[in-house]
Amino acid sequence: MYTIDIEKRCGCVKKDENLVLPQSFDDRSEAELAALKLVNHMNANYCKKHRFYVTEEGETVTIRVELSCPQEI
Repeated sequence: MYTIDIEKRCGCVKKDENLVLPQSFDDRSEAELAALKLVNHMNANYCKKHRFYVTEEGETVTIRVELSCPQEI
């Protein structure tokens, strides 16, 4: 069984009523695909203060959160 969860729940994650974590999958590729879709959604639709990315360890797929660095113009 493969599990997707999130490392830290920032305000945007807490406000997203459609986001249900942890999620479990029987197949590794299904878990990876679902995690990548979630991360793409989060990076595109949340406040941009954080960047989300996926890491894997054993049967756990974790969505990690880091602060986004503002780019100089």
